[in-house]
Amino acid sequence: MDIVIKKMETDEEKRGKAYVHWKSWQEAYPGIVSQEFLDNLSIEKCEKWAFDYPDNTLVAKDGEKVVGFVAYGKNRWEDELEDSGEIYAIYILSDYYGTGVGAKLMQAGLDEIPDCKKVAVRVLKENARAIKFYEKLGFQFDGTEFDDDTLQAKEVRMVKNACYKSVAHL
Repeated sequence: MDIVIKKMETDEEKRGKAYVHWKSWQEAYPGIVSQEFLDNLSIEKCEKWAFDYPDNTLVAKDGEKVVGFVAYGKNRWEDELEDSGEIYAIYILSDYYGTGVGAKLMQAGLDEIPDCKKVAVRVLKENARAIKFYEKLGFQFDGTEFDDDTLQAKEVRMVKNACYKSVAHL
């Protein structure tokens, strides 16, 4: 396995990102989010998003195959986390769970976020696998919860001090 992390640039990489996005939701979220939402989430929708929002996205490639992605940037919610960054999304195909691809993607995304005091990530409250992953990377719950009516699920926010952005200890 020769994983390369790089900016998403080509149409093929955008289509690969779209597949990872769709497949990851189908694998990780049954029983956690609305089945109606999952049933209506198509590869075509994910592809449209990949082409419409290509900025601030890195892909993980195993050879020519996109196996994961991370999207990052300035915190979209600001609220009390002024001057903070955010990991908007991070997904990998289940075949790559436990291989270190997720940690490499996270580190690459954190490295791209400009100087800020904290980095936030929102995670579905019932997504135990993702919560464990974020905790291993130094993220902690900050007590903020969000109701997502579209998903019919609750999200929680986890934060990490930006001065400790490195996840190299994994």
